[in-house]
Amino acid sequence: MGKVLVLNASYEPLNITNWRRAVVLLIKGKAEHVEHNGKYVYPEFPLPTVIRLRQYVRIPYKEIPLTRRNLLHRDAHSCQYCDYSGEDLTIDHVIPRSRGGGDSWENLVTACVRCNVRKGNRTPKEASMLLRRPPRRPYSSLHFEVAKHIRGGLHQEWQKYVIGI
Repeated sequence: MGKVLVLNASYEPLNITNWRRAVVLLIKGKAEHVEHNGKYVYPEFPLPTVIRLRQYVRIPYKEIPLTRRNLLHRDAHSCQYCDYSGEDLTIDHVIPRSRGGGDSWENLVTACVRCNVRKGNRTPKEASMLLRRPPRRPYSSLHFEVAKHIRGGLHQEWQKYVIGI
């Protein structure tokens, strides 16, 4: 039937669960209904797509590792200069390493080979190449999973609860 976005009491995304678990949380009174898609589990009981926990759950901060795979996920497997999406994507330093640019979420983007060569050892401004989106650290590991559902057109109602997707 579908996946359900679980929000903390503060409306920040916590988890993605299946619809059965979400219904159980609603029936037990541990969560409240926020969004539904027009389908019904029972008459007068809409199938949730977003629920919010009534009690705040504290979760420890978990660092997302900076890996090639995670960078590709963050940038939606597309060049951040020309929007090309294909097999031959590379990792580009926005501020080149020779100029003090390091390996960080804020300095690395995916780029096609053509754009990476064209940019060379310059900044995007010097090369007159604009970035499609400014590079930033993902907010949580849930970011990638939620982004996949939103970009796939599965759960557009999740968009307003997720920052930067």
